[in-house]
Parts: sequence; C-alpha cells; structure tokens
Amino acid sequence: MGTSLKSTPHSVKRWQLSGTDYEARSLQTRFSAWTPLNNKQSNLQFVGVLSPIYSQLFEERINLVLHWFDLWTDRQRKHMLHSLLTRCTKSQLKYCRDLLIETLPVTQVDFTAVLPRFLSLYVMSFLSPRDLCSAAQVSWHWRILAEQDCLWAGRCIRRGWFLPYAPGEREFGAWKNHYVSCVSTLDRLTPREAAERYGTLNQQSTGMTEEEEERRKERRIRQMIREKLQEEKRTFLRTKKAWGSYTKPGEASCRHTRTTTPISGITFSSWPSLSWPPRTVTSPSLCQSMTAAQSLERVHTTQPSSERLNKARGALSSFTYRPATPHTVSPIHRSSPPLLLLVSNRIPAYELVLSGVKEGVIVVLYDHRGKLSALLTQVERVVSGQRVQRLGLLAPGGTEEIHLLHSSSLSKKTLLTPDQREFWEKLCGWVAPSEDGGGIDIFSPLAASASGVALIQSLSTLTGLKVWAPTGLATGSFQNILSEWSDSSLCVELSNQQPGTPAHQYVCESLLQVWCRQAEWVEEALGELRDFLGPHLQQVSLEARGRALGQFLWEEVCLEDLCVSKDLSMALTEGLTALTREEEARPLEFLAIFLTRWSEQKEGEESSGEKKWRNKGADDVSSAPHSSQICLLPERPQTALDWRGAAARELHHSECLYLSRLHAVLKVYQEPLTASLNSNRAILSYADIHIVLSPVTQILELNRVFQVDLQARLQQWGAEQCVGDVCVKLCSNLRVYTNYFNNYTTALCTIDKCRETKPAFRAFLKRADRTLATHMLSLQELLLCPMWRIQEYVTLLQALTLHTHPTHPDHTHLSSALNTLQRYRGFIHKLKRNTERDKLMEETQQMIRGCPNLSEGNRQLIMTQDAALLRSPDEHIPDSLRTYEHVSDVGMFLFNDALVLTQRRVQHTPFSPAHRSTHTFLASVALTSLTFREITHTRYVCHAFVLEGPCRSWVCATERGEEREHFLSVLSSAIQTALRGYQ
Repeated sequence: MGTSLKSTPHSVKRWQLSGTDYEARSLQTRFSAWTPLNNKQSNLQFVGVLSPIYSQLFEERINLVLHWFDLWTDRQRKHMLHSLLTRCTKSQLKYCRDLLIETLPVTQVDFTAVLPRFLSLYVMSFLSPRDLCSAAQVSWHWRILAEQDCLWAGRCIRRGWFLPYAPGEREFGAWKNHYVSCVSTLDRLTPREAAERYGTLNQQSTGMTEEEEERRKERRIRQMIREKLQEEKRTFLRTKKAWGSYTKPGEASCRHTRTTTPISGITFSSWPSLSWPPRTVTSPSLCQSMTAAQSLERVHTTQPSSERLNKARGALSSFTYRPATPHTVSPIHRSSPPLLLLVSNRIPAYELVLSGVKEGVIVVLYDHRGKLSALLTQVERVVSGQRVQRLGLLAPGGTEEIHLLHSSSLSKKTLLTPDQREFWEKLCGWVAPSEDGGGIDIFSPLAASASGVALIQSLSTLTGLKVWAPTGLATGSFQNILSEWSDSSLCVELSNQQPGTPAHQYVCESLLQVWCRQAEWVEEALGELRDFLGPHLQQVSLEARGRALGQFLWEEVCLEDLCVSKDLSMALTEGLTALTREEEARPLEFLAIFLTRWSEQKEGEESSGEKKWRNKGADDVSSAPHSSQICLLPERPQTALDWRGAAARELHHSECLYLSRLHAVLKVYQEPLTASLNSNRAILSYADIHIVLSPVTQILELNRVFQVDLQARLQQWGAEQCVGDVCVKLCSNLRVYTNYFNNYTTALCTIDKCRETKPAFRAFLKRADRTLATHMLSLQELLLCPMWRIQEYVTLLQALTLHTHPTHPDHTHLSSALNTLQRYRGFIHKLKRNTERDKLMEETQQMIRGCPNLSEGNRQLIMTQDAALLRSPDEHIPDSLRTYEHVSDVGMFLFNDALVLTQRRVQHTPFSPAHRSTHTFLASVALTSLTFREITHTRYVCHAFVLEGPCRSWVCATERGEEREHFLSVLSSAIQTALRGYQ
C-alpha cells in the first residue's frame, strides 16, 4: 500500500471528532477496521486489545477507497459524495461545512442579500442622490431598496420640497420622483449665462440704470467718510490725555476753593457686564458721565436745558454710593489721586472686605486662576490712565512668599523672572513716586522673616517705591494685618500722619478687625451662598442695573419730554449709528468723544481754546494738593532688645491663650462626659471619649511645661536671655502632635457619627458649644487649634530669629527650632492636602452615578467644568457656516490621568431660586490618547471646542470665553504631564 494520507485541517475543532453523535448505536461499531461486529461488547474488546492492528487495517481500507475514488468519473464521484452526506449526522455535516468554508472562502457576496433590510437601508442612507440613482440600476432588488421613501423624504424636506398629495399605501417611489422633478425644474444658470445677465465682478451689468449708479457712488462716499472718522478716532485715542483731567475753563480758578461731596457713581460703561463697578471717589464712569454732560451742554447752548440738566444730575446723585456710617476722613477732592487695592478671590470672605472699603479706594477683585497679563489688563481698564497714590495687595501668603496667582507666586527667587519683573514695572508705573507719598502696602507678614525682608528690599529696588508689610507680631488667621508694620527704614515718611496701620487707609477699622478674626468662619457661610445663589445673583444684578438705568432715563431725565435742536439730534443719531458699528467696551466714553469731535468740526474756532483748556486742566490735576489722609505708622522701638522682648512676650501671651482653649476642651467636654459615664448615664462610650479627647490631654501636658519655662525666662528678661533652648525642647517632643494629627480625621468622624446616632450627645453639644467657657468656639474648632498653633510658632520664631543677632547665644537654638517647625509645617500641609484629595475623590465618586472606581493609584482631581454638548446635523458643511444644536449639559471632571464626561441634569428647588446638579457617567478617556482643538467663534457657535478620543469625539461649549481658555490651558498642561509620565 502507498503512503497513508493524513488530512487534519487546523480550523476544525477537535471536539467535533468525538461528538455525541459518534456513540455506537445498536448493531453498529466505532470506526470498524473491516466489517462491523454485531456484538458491541466484542467490538470494544477487539479495539482495545488489537489497537495497533486495528489502526493499520483502517488506514489500508481508507487508502483502498481513495484509490477507487481516483478511478471514478465525475458523475460517480458526485453520486458517492451524495450517498455519504445523506448518511452523515448533523455534527458531521457541520464539520464538512467548516472544511468547505476554509477551503473555498466566500469573497464576494451581495450585502443586501445577507444583511437585514433595515441595515441595507441604513448603508444606502449615506449615499448622495446621484449615487442612489446609480445603485437603482444594479438589479431589481437594489432598485426597490434605493427608491424607498425613507431615503428620499428627508432630502426633499430639507430643501423645502413637499409632496402636494398624500402617497397611497402601495405607491412606490413617490418622493424620488418628486425630488427628480424639483431638481429638473431648478432655475440654474451656467457661468456664461449668469455673466451675460448680471455681469461679472469686474464689469458692471449692462442693465444698470442711472439711478442705481448714483446710489452706488453715494454708498462709496459714505464708506470713505466712515473710514476717515475711524482713523481720526484712533489718532485721538492714542494722543488723548488721562481721562477725567478735562475741566471747564471757568472751573480752573475755583478748583481749590470748592469742596465736593465724595460720591461714586454707577459705571454705565460696564453696565452689560456681570460685575459691579469699583467703588471709587474718582470713578472713571463718573468722569465719563460728567464729560458727556459737558459735551452735550457745549453743543446745545441755545436751548433752555439748564433746568433739565440739573434734574438729571440730581437723579444721578441718587444712584451714587454713600457710606452707611460716617467715617472720620476728610473730604476728598475730585482731583486727589485715589488708592488702588488688589484683592484675590482666594481670600476667605472677601465680600466682607469689599463691603468696608473706604471712599477714594479703587478695588480690583481678580481671579486667582488667571495670568499676570490678564490681571495687568484688568487694572489698566479700571485705572483708565489716572495715577493712584498707593497700591495695596491682599492675597494669600505667608512670611516668605505671596501666592499672587495660582500659577505665579511672588518670592525672592521668582521676583526677577521676566514675567514678574514686567508685571511689577508696569503696575507701579501707575503709582505716584515716593516723593509724593507713593508706595506699596502688602497685607502679608513679610517683615517677620529674613526672606520676607529680602523680598521687600528687592521689590523696593525694582519698583523704586517703598514697601510696607506687617511684622507678624500677632496671632490668628489674618490678625497679623492689625499688628505693627515694617519700620521707618523700609517705608516713606508721610507728611499727613494718621494713627493706625496702612491697612486702615483702605478698609474701615471696625470691619477690618471683624474680618481678621472671623474670616475662616464667615468663609463657610459665604461658600454655600456662592454655590447656590451665584448664578441667580448674577442675573438679578443684571436685571437690577437695567431697571435702574430705565428709571433714570425715563422717570428722572424724562427723555420723551426733552426738546433738542436739529443739529444735536443729527449729532446723536450719527454717534449712535457709529456706536452700533463699533464693538466698544466703553460706549459712553465713545459717544462723548464722538460728540466732542463733532462739535469741534462744527465750531472750528473753539479748537485752540479747547486744547488750552485741556492742558490747563491737566496741570491743575497734577498740582492739586493731596487732601487724603494716609495713616503713618507709630514710632517703633529701634533696638534689637525691645524687638526680641516684644516677640517673646507675644509668644508667651499667645501660648496662654492657646492653653486656655485646650483646657476648655477638658473642662467643658471631657469632665462632664467622663462623669456621666461613671454615673451610669453615659452620653458617650469610653472608647469614643478616648479617641476624641485623649490626644488633647497629651498636648496640654506638653505645652504647660513649655509655658512655665517661657514664663520663667521672661521674668528674668535681659539682653542675653535665651528662649531658643525652650523652643528646641518643645520641638523634640513633636511626636505628640504627630499622633494627634494622625488621629484628627478619626476624631472628627467619631464626633459626626455620635452626633447623628446619639441624641443625648447632640443635646450635650448644643449646650456646650460656642459659650464663653469655650471662647465662642465649637468642639471641632477647638480641636483645630493645634494646627493653627504650629503656624503661629513659625511666624513668631521667624520674628525672633530676625531680631536676634547672629553672634547672640540664642541664635543657634532659635534657627534650629525654626527649621524643625518649618519642616513640620510642611508635613501638616501635606497631610491636609492628602486628606482633602481623598475626600474630594470620595465626593466625586458619590456624585457621579454609574461611574467606575476612581480611587486607583495616585489619581487626583484637578478641576471640574460645566459645558454644553453640541451636535452638528451635517458634518460636510464648512466650519464657518456649520450650525450646532444643544444636545444636553455635560460635566467634565479632569483628573491627572483621565477625563471623565458626565451627563449633567439641573434640578431646581420649588419655591426657591436654589438648584442642584446630578451627574450620570457618560464616558472616560485617558489623557495620553486625548486631543482637543478650538472652534472658531462664528455667529452660530461661541466658546466651543472639540475633544477627540480614540473612538469618538465630543463638541462642547462653555458659557464664557474665560472658562474655555482656563479649562483648555489646564487640560493642555495635564496632557503634557501625562505624556511625560507615560514615556
């Protein structure tokens, strides 16, 4: 016999060869080698005993049958195959089918015959009308599919072609025939026919009449006039003097003798925005309104409008700000330079500070997330070219640096960077020089450390102005502002002295003291108000300003009764027309300038007098006496002995206050709870009392020893007295504080759990919290005192080290203790950040419904952003003409490794303006595979961008352009960081 043929295709599964259909039936055997045996048991024994012989005989018989198969004709072979297939079981037929598919794969097949009917129609819906007509010529089946009404009805309706009748139930291809008839009857002209009828771009139409030609010439002349006016306006704006320096010639002589009431008007130029104008005595908006009134009065001199203007000015005074309580400040003339105060929105309870700003102070509330260039532009817009007397800065910071912006900190190392250097040089260009009383007031205790003093000196050298800062000899969150400020060597001697600190020049003293002491607690309440009432207050603010302006114009000014001359009416009409064509941020200023230019062209003889009047007004402003009273620091002791003693006494005084608060925890809380436990009327269990209050006892014992040692040194105070060794002794036992901070989160959770589950403990806290015995603090706030105390230790030791000479025997111990406490403060801040990060991740996990686990690895939440999800009906339209529809609201949660998109639903509370948002998980994309691009601003879409992932993309849009720029900048930084980490 020849070589045996073995055909075992790999695609056929081996389990098919041993299927259940191969089980021996009655009177049959498994793979008999020759003839089947009638006895099943004998056949099995034969196969088991003679398996080698069985295999050989089976191969020989297979070769014999294959040899016969090769000798048969095609008809005989087909008959043989048919006979074999009819005898096979289902599993054997499946095996043959798989073998045939592998040998002869299907390469070409009509998809309409394989796919369901709705899928075939869906594929054909992407074809153009021309392609559908071509597909209808393939076959009858394709024609039936290609002429379905569902494919043609949408194409007709989008073009406004509707059937004039209702198609019958069995009518076929009605919409296609209607589409073909509409296309064939379109009035379409070839380029040559259109040129013959309408003319080309370079050749006028032969059918243009003489009247139409005159109209075209008139339009060209008007366009040339508008361009000339725009060029003159740009030239005037570049060469104009500081706004508000223009006065009437008659007023120049009586400027110093007339005293005006300090007022601050509503900034009509910023009325469309969502923020109230700065409260300032010399407000640019007031100057604009007065200049506009003066321009109107110059133009309309022949009309008896003095009575009407007096009525309008009286109405304007009703909208000005007047303080609720009189302050002891002298009247400020309109020509006196104001003060400029920069306030960061990261300052706790900054609304309270803004409510107490004094008259004559321009306030700039800036976004902490912005850039230095944006802050500089905001200041430039508010200052409007005028010079300020002093510059105040209220931003988060410590004794060594100031967190001016989220991405820009001011310190000795970063001051000389190009961005910081350019920012401070331009900003201080609007501040009066030191000879005229100009300077910078920084509301951070920079004068309490050597690094801070070096920063003050470097900033003073860079700007050419004297810099003031608190010395930090006061404890509390912001109470160092109320302490003494830097000495006379770092500040300028002012002629008009006033008791108090420089901070009192900007904010009322009583309100500033309240804010410094209670900023942390007020921030909690204001945070809730911002979240719930922020959007509502913005809308109410816009509506209130619109109503106020309407009341002023119609009820006070009575515009419907004003009788104006024909020339003035023409000037106002042209000015308002020009205003509608220009995108001006200051419409009132633009209108005033336009009317001034118009009057100058109308009365050319007054142009020279106007120029002299402006120059004289500017000289009067620069030569006017400075009438605002600026506080001068009281005389400070100059010797190091006095400063060291003051710092040491403040350390002892604050330590006594700190111990009294810790003692209140034991006296008010621990002793009553332990007594109730011993009397079998337990409010809390022994384990809960131990978790919450036991660490406080250990800290109290440690600090009592420190207070006794410090008091002993102060009783024998002298020039060579040392307190550094006492501080080093305290720093050697900081493990007590470490145990406390590690247990702090557990203690707070225990308090919250017991307060919710145990009514007796809830009633006990209601009686004990915020009483005189607890210094008006709650239990949770008292437990936070150790963290505040560590920061106070750092500030006071920095002041002690600064005023201790390096040769002093106490300098080494003070430096060692200060370094230890600074490292420990960093450990506390890191622990706080980790706790806040974990809490934020937990809240985010609970906020998003159906979201996978977010707490994986070192994942951190960077920011969240609300946006609108858009969709374009047709992607083939160019971007400049593409329209979008608002699909839903989305929330974007940006992590350091992924971006999570959620579907946001806003639910409003009945009978209240509050609302809350719910989020449902939509998608998540890894930052390493995410790209984005901005969508150009068009008339159809604003502030939009595209997020492109590996599988799909999303078109989103924010409410404001600033939100989009900030989110995309943070997203770009996160993507770059993720890519570097991935590489």
